[in-house]
This record gives sequence, structure tokens and C-alpha cells, in this order.
Amino acid sequence: MNVKNTNKTKNGTAPFSALEWFIAGRYLRARRSDTFISVIAGLTLTGIAIGVATLIVVTSVMNGFREELLSKILGLNGHFIAYPVDSGFSDYDETAIKLENVDGVVHAFAFVEGQALVSSKSNSTGVSVRGMTYDSIQKLPLLANSVELGSWDDWDQSKGAAIGYRLAQKLGVTLGDKITLINPDGATTPFGTTPQIRSYPIVATFDLGMVEFDSFFVYLPMKPAQKYFKLFKDVLRDGAEVPDILASDAEIDAAYEQRFFATAVEIFIEDADKVGEMREKIYSEVERPMILTDWQQRNQTFFEALQVERVVMFVILSMIVVVAAFNIISSLVMLVKDKGRDIAVLRTMGITRSAIMRIFVIVGTTIGFLGTLLGLLLGLLLAVNAESIRSWLANTIGISIFPPEVFFLSELPSRVDFVEVAIILGMALGLSFLATLYPAWRAAQYEPVEALRYE
Repeated sequence: MNVKNTNKTKNGTAPFSALEWFIAGRYLRARRSDTFISVIAGLTLTGIAIGVATLIVVTSVMNGFREELLSKILGLNGHFIAYPVDSGFSDYDETAIKLENVDGVVHAFAFVEGQALVSSKSNSTGVSVRGMTYDSIQKLPLLANSVELGSWDDWDQSKGAAIGYRLAQKLGVTLGDKITLINPDGATTPFGTTPQIRSYPIVATFDLGMVEFDSFFVYLPMKPAQKYFKLFKDVLRDGAEVPDILASDAEIDAAYEQRFFATAVEIFIEDADKVGEMREKIYSEVERPMILTDWQQRNQTFFEALQVERVVMFVILSMIVVVAAFNIISSLVMLVKDKGRDIAVLRTMGITRSAIMRIFVIVGTTIGFLGTLLGLLLGLLLAVNAESIRSWLANTIGISIFPPEVFFLSELPSRVDFVEVAIILGMALGLSFLATLYPAWRAAQYEPVEALRYE
């Protein structure tokens, strides 16, 4: 016997043939008698779309949040900070040059850092004071390019201060006004230690886009910062003799010179993730005794908390897709009940059980596919325009959404990771397919005689 259609099985049509797709399409199209079932299917499709879109938006915002925080933190703080083992770090310039010559190191520069109380006529708050040279600031594009008022011109000779614009708002000061820095470690007198109090004019305000930095850092030129924190000492000049106790001030100044110290050296490397490899290289090539702390150690708790939050949010929001998948089961079960007579007729016409099962698998998977596709488009649209939507909603309803005081950043960041998007789509499609198996199997178990007995 000649077999004309090799695409057919021994007992009926080939798997996923045009006939099966045609019947599945008829079941998907709404008719007056199927209104309720069609509404359930539409709600199921909407549920999957909302779940997929929500997952894409949330993961994109979490990715953007982490990336933005990382860029801000590493844009202002080094990948490594090298602290001296000894107390007097006077060879900081030579050490920075040696570190900068290590293969894989981009920049290295010394800085001074200390805590102080900053005050103005209207307010006061605790701050971190950093002393840096103009050349060092230019190695930090995030800081160098963030000036709102004033400039970094003549920074080393300015004897002024640069502060974040949020700190300026809190203190009620602007360009040209003076701020006072108060440090408890001042001059020693017979009556005890007096606070170190100095006033500096504001020569620049900056906006780094991160609340913690814009409201906490005060920058001073290197030399004034060293003098303010008393990071210097008088040492005898080479070849000079110790002056007599009755010597004049001029003779004392001629005999002694001031040796300045730094707090540490910041190191920026080419690849922020290779801190382990670079640590060994720096230790091996730079002989000076140092203690290296990397950015992962300094921010470990913070970024681990972000990672846990990201995973938990993904798991919780995945429940939306799981619930929508269960809705596929319920809608298909109702469809099978409603189409019992049609199934019986198809069985009497020679349609196999496997073909019946495939028809309902096509119906359920198509609902899942369309819902996933709609969720993909909606999710990408929302993720790409997250900040614009946030601004519009905040202006429309008059409520601060994503307040920078809570979330550290002044804008809502978003970055779409297409690998994660592919995982979300695969999960949604996989759950949609699995949800069709039980109703489809139940449909395949219909016996034509039983189904038609009361017709």
C-alpha cells in the first residue's frame, strides 16, 4: 500500500499538524457561548503579562540601582586604599608614584582624611573632611565634572573649601560664604587640649548625584588639610645644628623644616573585580609596608544586602507568574468541560488521544506565549522610561516617589539585563507549558460513548 502523506502517524494526523492548530485556534476565538471562558482566558493572559512586566521592571531597577551605586562609590573612592604601617606617612608622593607604575593600576594619589564638625550661622553637622591636590581631583572625573557653583581653578592656592550642594542647603550657605570646621584634637595647653577651629570660604559646590556624598564630604586643598589635622612635624634640616634655646625665630625657622604626612593612598585599577589578583601584585612590586583594603571589603555588608534583596524580590514577584499559570489550568479545565461534546465528536472521527492532548496544549501555551510577549513589551517600555515615569507621577500626584534621602540616589536608575530578561521569559513560557499538561491529559481521557450518552 502506498503511503501518500508521510507526515501522518499510523493512527491519525502528524503531531502539531494544521488540523490541530486550526481546532486550537477555534477554541481560542471567542464566541457568544464561550464568553465566560474567554474572559477567564483573557484575565489569565493579563496576569502573565503583568507578572512578566513586573519582573522585568524590578530586576532592571535593581540592576540600575546596584550599578549606579557602584559607579558612584568607585567613582569617588579607590578600588584599594593603602594605609601605612608606620605612624608617619611622609613618603606618600614617592609611594603613589610606585603604585601608579604597577601594571594594572590606573591612578594612585595620596589624600588626607579626618572627621570634624562643620558649622555656619544657621546650622551645624558632622562631616568627613578630605584634603586633595588639584591633580588628584582631576583623576576623579565624577568629582572634577560635578561642580555646580565655582570651580577647581587655583584649588591648591585657594585655601578654601568645596562642599556638596545638599550640605550647602543644610548649612544655608553658598559660594563665597564661610564655614567653620571644629575638631577636638587641637593645641595642647596647661589646661588641656583646645578644639581646632578654622574658617574656610566656599570656593565650589558639587553635585555627585548621591545623597550620602553630597551631604557628608568637605574637600580642602592638601596643605591646609594637613595643617588642620596637624599632619606635620618640625624636623632638623640636613646639616643644620640645633639652635640655642635663646635663638631668634629666624634662626629656628632656618634650622627646622616642616615634614607633612598623608592619611593614605587611593588606588584605582583597570578591572574592579580583580582585587584579589591585584592585591598580590601590589604587595610583590611595592616593597613599602602597607595595609591594603579593597572596595569589596569596605562595602561588603551593603552590597550583600542589595543582592539578598534582589533575590527575594525576584522570588516574591515570580509568584505572580505562578498564580497566572494556575489560572491557565483553571481556564483549560473549564474549556475541557465545555468542549466535552466536541471532543467526543472528534474522537469518533478518528482524532487520537494524543492529538486531543496536543490541541489543548496549544491552546494553553498560546495564552502563555501571548501573555509573555505582551509582558515583555510592557516591561521593556516601563524599564527604559522608569525615571521619566517616576518624575511624571511625582509631579502629577504631588508626592515624592523614590525619595533620595532614603534611596541615596537623586534619580531612579534602570538597566535592562537581557540575560535576566531571557530567564524571565523562559520561566513564564515553561510554567505556561507545564500548566497545560493536566487539563490536556484530562481532555484526552474523554470516552466518546460517555460524552455523547446524554446528547
